[in-house]
This record gives sequence, C-alpha cells and structure tokens, in this order.
Amino acid sequence: MFYRRHLPHWIPESAVLFVTWRLAGSRPPVAPERLTAANTGRSAFYQNDAALDRWRGGPLWLEDSRVANLLAGALRYGEAKQFYTLHAWVIMPNHVHLLIEPQIEFPRIMRWLKGTTARRANRILGRSGLPFWQVESYDHWVRSPEELQELIHYIEENPINAGLVRSVEQWPWSSASADDKKRSSALRV
Repeated sequence: MFYRRHLPHWIPESAVLFVTWRLAGSRPPVAPERLTAANTGRSAFYQNDAALDRWRGGPLWLEDSRVANLLAGALRYGEAKQFYTLHAWVIMPNHVHLLIEPQIEFPRIMRWLKGTTARRANRILGRSGLPFWQVESYDHWVRSPEELQELIHYIEENPINAGLVRSVEQWPWSSASADDKKRSSALRV
C-alpha cells in the first residue's frame, strides 16, 4: 500500500509496522541535527529518538495518567476490534511507540486512533479546537523476526532509556508493565 501525507509512505501487505508519533508542539525549537548519509538508518532514528526523550520542553500531556490511560485503553480496544495485532507499545510523556500488524488499512487505523484520542484527551485537559498530535507519524515496516524482537525490546525499554523508571515493569503505560502482563494473561485463560 502506498499513501502520502506530507511524506510518502509505502507499506507491504501483511507487514508488521513500527510507528512513532508525537504531541503537537513537542519537538525542540531547534530541529535535531539533519541526518546525513553517514548517520542514516535505524541507529540514527534511535539516537534522534533518545535525544527527543530527554528533551523536557513542549507539552507533556501524556504524563497525565487520565490521558495515558485513555490512550492505553484505545490501543487495546483497537486490537480487540481486530484493527491490528498489537505486538508492543509504550506511551511516553510526549510521544508513543507502537508495533502492530494492521488488519485494516494503516491510514484508517491512524486516523481513528489519533482522532479519537485527540478529541477525548483535549476534553480531559479542558482544551478545545487545538491540535493534540503532530500531523505526521514515523512508520517503518519490520523486515525480519530478529528486527521484530529488537523493536519490541527498544519499545519496552524506552522508559528506562529516558530515565523514567529502573525496570520495564514499573512503567504503567507499556506492553511490558506488570499490569499489562496480568491483563494479557487473564484474556488468554
């Protein structure tokens, strides 16, 4: 599938996707160093993402447990409705990482997920008519089982790497949290 927003996106059928999106206004005022041919690719993404994790300016609405719980519930609801298979996820203070296998068109998933959560989060925060999410998102299709495992690890370790917790189980808004592991086990019984 190919689609275009501000950037072109090409997604093979049945691909597992790593997706990242941020709160509107959460990027630093000075853009991170432009990628050059020498520092492009996955490691450059990780370095850039780590720098953005440490930046504490801009909105941090996802630190509000009401908003984070709303988003976590929406992620689980999307899987329950079979919009996608959810492999891993984390809600950080100013962005989200998601690893999914879409069962419906990816643009439809993102429109539903970002639109629904933006309206509800703005209501919770007492905001009206203001953008909640940045328009674009970053997506990358997973090319191997090894890369899938690497991305699950990266996503679930993100709160540790950002200095928010000491173990993945401590971060409540992640597929690695102790609460989410219990919930997943209960659903399989």
